[in-house]
Amino acid sequence: MYEYCDYDNDDRQIGLPFGPPFGGQQGIPPFGLPFQPPGQQPGFQPPGPPFGAPGGGQQQGPPSGPPPSFVPQQSQAQTPGVGVFAVDPGAIRPCRFRFVYLWLRNGQQFWAWLVFVGSRSAAGWRWTGFRWVYFGVDLNNIQSFVCY
Repeated sequence: MYEYCDYDNDDRQIGLPFGPPFGGQQGIPPFGLPFQPPGQQPGFQPPGPPFGAPGGGQQQGPPSGPPPSFVPQQSQAQTPGVGVFAVDPGAIRPCRFRFVYLWLRNGQQFWAWLVFVGSRSAAGWRWTGFRWVYFGVDLNNIQSFVCY
């Protein structure tokens, strides 16, 4: 913990009781140094997954290689029942940290590697055909899925 100190005209050290103003380190404003990209500010930590690592410390990054080289048949996939417009989070949660093929209501379909499934959304890595990119999707937008 840093203690913020100032000097009066007699060169006596005067300590402020609650540390530096605005919670920053002495000489560094709490919002970082000017003209520095956010990733290079002192003390910067990239955000992690909410509430710790899901799955007991599983890998949060993308898989080390590409997904399977085939496209599954949608008839093999889990699809919400008639009149149901959202994928149940409990049904797709076991697909975390596994390859999952998603069919979205807008017609898009792709391989993914999910690292988070919440009550209304899922997030992870999407295969573009040549690399993994991070994405998020509302569970209402998933038409069907199958995981391997």
